[in-house]
Amino acid sequence: MVNLPLAHDLLWGMTPAQLPADAPQWAIESLAAGQPVVVRRAVSDEGLIAVGVRGLLREQRLATFMRLDSIACRVSPEALCHAESARDLPVTRALRQLRQMLDDCGWVWGVSGSVGFELASGFAAMHAASDLDLILRTPHLITRHQARELVALFDQAACRVDMQLQTPFGAVALREWASASARVLLKNAQQAQLVIDPWNPQERAA
Repeated sequence: MVNLPLAHDLLWGMTPAQLPADAPQWAIESLAAGQPVVVRRAVSDEGLIAVGVRGLLREQRLATFMRLDSIACRVSPEALCHAESARDLPVTRALRQLRQMLDDCGWVWGVSGSVGFELASGFAAMHAASDLDLILRTPHLITRHQARELVALFDQAACRVDMQLQTPFGAVALREWASASARVLLKNAQQAQLVIDPWNPQERAA
């Protein structure tokens, strides 16, 4: 593939044979059923990509690696912005409620988490208490004031909404960037570190 998959992309093509020998039975069954895996942030060897396998239960998550040459299909979170579900749940109502506003903001956004997984794959993952997980591609600074405005809008939605801001240097939680914390947690494949500015992580306090 020309472009390497990004965190939160869903990938099809991994088989149970690629799992570690000690993989749990639920992970074997998930892949045997044709479920996708989700790209995660971690350093991987050449020819491999770090992924996570989902089970039916919340605690059933397996971190592993997939061969890049096994990828048969790739779906990004932003490809799911306008995907619809026939299920009437708080998360699906929240997505419909926020979609136009996010489209109008001018940034590239996407759907991840259980909602993105179900919209892309058709495998049931959402439930009545699910959060709506979103990502926002932010190559340039979003001010803390803009972050607080987004949080205020999200807090009017039908369920809890969590968004990750995807900066050139990693991801930071929108709610954390909107908070009064002097430093926020920036996560990338190499590390998680507390920074003053996620768009300029080398900046030091005066």
